Amino acid sequence: AMYNLSTALETAAREAPDGTALVFAGRRTSWGALDAAAARVAGGLAAAGVGPGDIVALSCPNLPWFPIAYFGILKTGAAVLPVNVLLTPDEIAYLLEDSGAVAFLCFEGTDELPCGKAGHAAFSRVPGCREFRVIGADAAAPSPIPGCVTLGATMAGAPPGFETAQRGGDDVAAVLYTSGTTGRPKGAELTHTNLLLNAMIARDLVGTGHDDVCMIVLPLFHAFGQVVQMIACTVARSTMVLLPRFDPAAVMKSLRDDRVTVFAGVPTMYWALLNHPVDDADVEAVAGRLRLCAAGGASLPAEVLRGFEKKFRVPILEGYGLSETSPAVTFNHLDKPRKPGSVGTPVWGVEVRIVDDNGADVATGEPGEAIVRGHCVMKGYLNKPGATAEAIRDGWFHTGDIGRFDEDGYLYIVDRVKDMIIRGGFNVYPREVEEALMAHEAVSLAAAVGVPDERLGEEIKVFVVPAPGREIDADALIEWSKERLASYKYPRLVEVRESLPMNATGKILKTALRE
Repeated sequence: AMYNLSTALETAAREAPDGTALVFAGRRTSWGALDAAAARVAGGLAAAGVGPGDIVALSCPNLPWFPIAYFGILKTGAAVLPVNVLLTPDEIAYLLEDSGAVAFLCFEGTDELPCGKAGHAAFSRVPGCREFRVIGADAAAPSPIPGCVTLGATMAGAPPGFETAQRGGDDVAAVLYTSGTTGRPKGAELTHTNLLLNAMIARDLVGTGHDDVCMIVLPLFHAFGQVVQMIACTVARSTMVLLPRFDPAAVMKSLRDDRVTVFAGVPTMYWALLNHPVDDADVEAVAGRLRLCAAGGASLPAEVLRGFEKKFRVPILEGYGLSETSPAVTFNHLDKPRKPGSVGTPVWGVEVRIVDDNGADVATGEPGEAIVRGHCVMKGYLNKPGATAEAIRDGWFHTGDIGRFDEDGYLYIVDRVKDMIIRGGFNVYPREVEEALMAHEAVSLAAAVGVPDERLGEEIKVFVVPAPGREIDADALIEWSKERLASYKYPRLVEVRESLPMNATGKILKTALRE
């Protein structure tokens, strides 16, 4: 069967041309206008020689330009390579080079976020990437980067109609580079079918409809925001409220003013919103509209989950996925009991097993590596047959995550294989140590890492952020944890910090803490 993922946008534009697709900084964009703009991007790219089988890189924060460019690239039959807006020129050049991207659409950026400068510097070093288009904040303005053509000018020169290129379901629609457990990032090839099925499943899980207003503050270059939100909202024809960066005050204001019904975030966002001072009237207004929240990206500490649900009277559904699985693998379901700490049960059409080092299933309740089979598994790593063969064995994708199933078939992700601490021969999962410490009233956030130790191989060190107005005595906290964790699990080293280093998606950077 031939189709194109961009049919999701075309169908929405056909069925509700005047319906609100996007809200950004108080301005609204209709489905008809969004589709027409995407068609112009496609026409401009096609005129520059971009077509089926090509890869086009896209670096853009959460602005209307992101979906316009994303669906425009898809309409040409090319695949989108979303680029993290925080990358350095070296990192971007690696992605362009490694992927063989033929064109690069890049937002001009700001003083704080110089993604335009970084993108253009990277482009200049990669001869194989032929076309560069700068996305200006103002489409009609001259190019903010001297000598570069703007995306606005490219669109202005394109004819209004564009006939979308049809693709096979197994053709690549997006290439998501993942930090990976080892070495340089690898591009996970996700097909039109991978993404469409995942978006439809996300829509059904959340029960998203035409009346929903979904906030997208998760970065769109990441699988969670891109598929579980942007594409799922397009399939469901729900309004998307775009926020370019997470700021608790701005998020609270938008939740209230834009009458948001569905919110998705990573644990650090829930933690920040829960701890942000906000008056009762605002909480009431937000809680009165918000009907569902989704969490992913890392495990949500049970204390944060319970506190947030109580404050905003809304259920948080936790899910689990990876770039390589398009992304959703498991999710909690509204029609089944939710278990705090669990990432739920496998989504429709997807199987998960927990296996030991020999690939044999472990007993219920025992930890092992989670492996996944089904429509969500990527086609492979771009131009890396060796890495693909290592990751996908006998049709099963090996996640590198340690998980366990309970007797009801609910999955718990214990930790990343690479984050596990081995202390004196005992396996210690940082997550368990972190959860224990966050139950302490003075601790608001905790991150546990292994530090080298001559005698034990690794020792457990925990970085903690105090709760507002509280002080933490490191020695007292160690004594306190001793009573709650097995002798080989409690931290011997505690460092108090004002904040913890995080990446663009809000994950705590364990590598930075280990240095």
